[in-house]
Amino acid sequence: MRLCFASNNSHKLDEIRPLLPAGTELLSLADIGCQEELPETQDTLVGNARQKALYVWEHYGVPCFADDTGLEVTSLHGAPGVYSARYAGPQRLAADNVAKLLQELQGHSDRSAQFKTVVALVLPDGTVHEFAGAVEGTVTETPSGGGGFGYDPVFQPLEGDGRTFAEMTTEEKNQISHRARAVAGLVAFLNQATS
Repeated sequence: MRLCFASNNSHKLDEIRPLLPAGTELLSLADIGCQEELPETQDTLVGNARQKALYVWEHYGVPCFADDTGLEVTSLHGAPGVYSARYAGPQRLAADNVAKLLQELQGHSDRSAQFKTVVALVLPDGTVHEFAGAVEGTVTETPSGGGGFGYDPVFQPLEGDGRTFAEMTTEEKNQISHRARAVAGLVAFLNQATS
């Protein structure tokens, strides 16, 4: 089965590829010739994931799934949430986003947060299916670790051993991550659909 993941983020592609059912050919946006910026104008993670997946299906005719992920921080009333990627501005630089987050959390004793991912899958007939995953944790006071991407250097999952996502290997992160949990729902659905 050929399936496009509506992303050119190599980190996300590397995380998801080993989770998909055997025989699945995972295509990136570059693989299908999609060079344009995908629309992300919705105000929810579900809305953005659906919008991106449907855009690819409608314009390129390829079965596709898209994700949208947000870090929801309790003390910041759920921010940055759906605006996580562009929290510090349209340039979407992870270091800037992390710096802004740590600045916003100064003086807050409650640093609890959750990472949430929604995956939207568009099948060849145009039907849409959605899968969600979340992981609880805390935002650390300083970045730690050289792996991962985005907010990984400052997110310490509760289900871990005290390390941030950026201190874990991809395999370790995939055991508990929000994206892995959402993709697990996608994989279960694909396995059922192809069995």
